[in-house]
Amino acid sequence: MNELESQLDYAFGDAMPESGRTMEVAPGVRWLRMGLPFALNHINLWLLEDEVETPQGLRRGWTVVDCGIATDATRQAWETIFAEELNGLPILRVLATHCHPDHVGLADWLCRRWQAPLLMSAGDYAFARVMSAALPGAEGTAATPHFQRHGLADPQTIATLQGRNNYYQELVPAMPHAYARLQDGHAVRIGGRDWEIITGFGHSPEHVSLYCGELNVLISGDMVLPRISTNVSVFAIEPESNPVQQFLDSLKKYAHLPADALVLPSHGKPFRGLHTRIAQLDEHHRLRLAEVLAACATPKTGVDILPVLFKRALDTHQLSFALGEAVAHLHKLWYDGALRRELGEDGVYRFVVV
Repeated sequence: MNELESQLDYAFGDAMPESGRTMEVAPGVRWLRMGLPFALNHINLWLLEDEVETPQGLRRGWTVVDCGIATDATRQAWETIFAEELNGLPILRVLATHCHPDHVGLADWLCRRWQAPLLMSAGDYAFARVMSAALPGAEGTAATPHFQRHGLADPQTIATLQGRNNYYQELVPAMPHAYARLQDGHAVRIGGRDWEIITGFGHSPEHVSLYCGELNVLISGDMVLPRISTNVSVFAIEPESNPVQQFLDSLKKYAHLPADALVLPSHGKPFRGLHTRIAQLDEHHRLRLAEVLAACATPKTGVDILPVLFKRALDTHQLSFALGEAVAHLHKLWYDGALRRELGEDGVYRFVVV
């Protein structure tokens, strides 16, 4: 456990659910984990006891929060959960916190499997539809010229990125054709309890977190993670964005929640210490921005900033996110007026202290 983690209270210590099993973390709330084939090797998913009114009367079952990626291994893990962990009850609703593949990859499969509706924010549902359909500008081919404008020139890296043109579609092969909207400031009633909808920005178009006052539980998705900092990137489809600012502004939306709320993150272990962790994330970005600003005493590209922000070797999967995040930190300083952006004759953006 690192120094920052030691400031948090891990409510269940090192206990976590085994593969194909669930673990109760609050009344009517179960935790399960699905594997991911990346350096970040797992995602936490949640099962909430639920009930819905039907023409035939009250129907009891479960709401699933997030889905895992579309792989045979994940489907098989879900089949084990269905057979052994649902107490013979059905999935009634599927809720996705946001559009990233580990969260919506199997949304369509789950919804079809159980004839269940999808609940999602409008922004992330629309983006998932656009990405899974590989519309021009949203498919993988857009990434290469975008990153080349920020200094990517290594032929091998470019070739590797171009080989990932169908990356999103492979992990999210389809999305449900309809959904029910989750909207900031509203509440969704699950299992007789109200869950406040808190939207956040910077990590995805309109990320949804859920807070239940009755349970004092926050399902934070990717917005507040205990061990790592959420990725905030500038991508090709929104090349002039300022996601670091959006993310930092979004963290303020949790200020009204109790300090002892149990936080259920999408990665890592459940913890208490929400306000402590938010302060840590604010400080993390403050320090990274200071490092980037210092590096830009002479003109720097996004690629030049990679070793400033990331001290470890990066695989191709990590590189695209890391470069997006490097540009995001440059953009924050540029929008703040601390940096000037220059477009060189080579078609590459460089940033330098004003």
